[in-house]
Amino acid sequence: MTTKKAVQNDISYRLISSPKKSILKEIPIEKRGFVLLGLSKIVQQKLLDQLNIEEIVNVIHYLAPDESTDILQNILDQKKRKSVIFELSPETRKKVEFLLTFNPRTAAGLMSLDYVKISNDLNFSQVSNIIQEHEKRTGKFPTLLVVDKQDILVGELPGHVFALRKKTEKIKDYIEKVPTIKHDKDEKRVLRVFKKHPGNKIVVLDGNKKVLGVIYSDDVIKLMNKESTRELYESAGVSEEESIHDSAYKKVKYRYKWLILNLATAFLAASVVGLFKDTISSFVLLAAYMPVVAGMGGNAGTQTLAVVVRGLALKEIELRIARKVIINEVIAGAINGIINGALVAMVALTFNQNLVLGIVTGVAIMFNLMTAGFFGAIVPLIMKHFKKDPASSATIFITTATDVIGFFTFLGLASLIL
Repeated sequence: MTTKKAVQNDISYRLISSPKKSILKEIPIEKRGFVLLGLSKIVQQKLLDQLNIEEIVNVIHYLAPDESTDILQNILDQKKRKSVIFELSPETRKKVEFLLTFNPRTAAGLMSLDYVKISNDLNFSQVSNIIQEHEKRTGKFPTLLVVDKQDILVGELPGHVFALRKKTEKIKDYIEKVPTIKHDKDEKRVLRVFKKHPGNKIVVLDGNKKVLGVIYSDDVIKLMNKESTRELYESAGVSEEESIHDSAYKKVKYRYKWLILNLATAFLAASVVGLFKDTISSFVLLAAYMPVVAGMGGNAGTQTLAVVVRGLALKEIELRIARKVIINEVIAGAINGIINGALVAMVALTFNQNLVLGIVTGVAIMFNLMTAGFFGAIVPLIMKHFKKDPASSATIFITTATDVIGFFTFLGLASLIL
């Protein structure tokens, strides 16, 4: 028997491949907003463009203000967006308009307004009354943020402290610290704070250390998934805006510049091979081993790049203190090169009965893996130093270095020895 969730998932897949209002309307009205939020930005925009003002208002009626804001940001027609906001309830409209004033790529753009502020001089009885009022209105137990008389954040009052406490007892002795972040910090800083303090929330503060909102763990997890997708796209040279269902024209538009840059570097590597055309002509078997040298260097460079980019993201490394990291990567490359070079030499001896060819290839691999370790570490560090994203284009420089140096070492040694 098909479950409701399975049906909803099927409709979501259909919307991805064909964003049509008629398909969205197959979902119950109270679920449509949540389905929209689970779709990509491009698909959301296409669907919202088809819905009229009343239909959008009905969709976001069942969402929290921060979720409604996420959807409203994807309405490209500014006039239509303002009309939708005007039709919201006064309380929701006030919260949405407040959230829309912030950059969506900052901490404030991620925050929720689902919390309650309480004074630090209250007792448990007074707080219980506040909680009951909130539960009547929302049906949920609130996040309790404690502030002082100047409205400055003191901390959080956890729900579990209410057990076995006297009603007349003051709450000030039970307040716990909560991680905070300034409202204008970017998404990467949010992730760093969350990883450093792996709780279930981060409080967003304004410039005067007053509470603006709360970022909950589910929003951080969504952000992590989005960042992973963004880094994957950037490292592959694909635009973040590209969808699996885009037309061929759009795919070409998003990719051609990156491919042209790759083409230029490929010609650079080819020019190195051209310098040794006579050597290759006289010893054709070299051509069979060239991809081995290049491939090993490229793979090793990608491994180093992944480790260094992760270190940069976690603030574990920077250019001025990177000497030890670079040396370790080069040494690791040399050792891995010796191991793999010995294996290649055995293959050449076994299948081609040519130990010298195996030694030349093995030495070239060793040098190329050392090159991969050096450039795989230094290139992302330099790019980060100059405020460029190392995930977006470091790969192309590393691959070029390993191809050029790998071919030059391999064919140069072959010219001297074979």
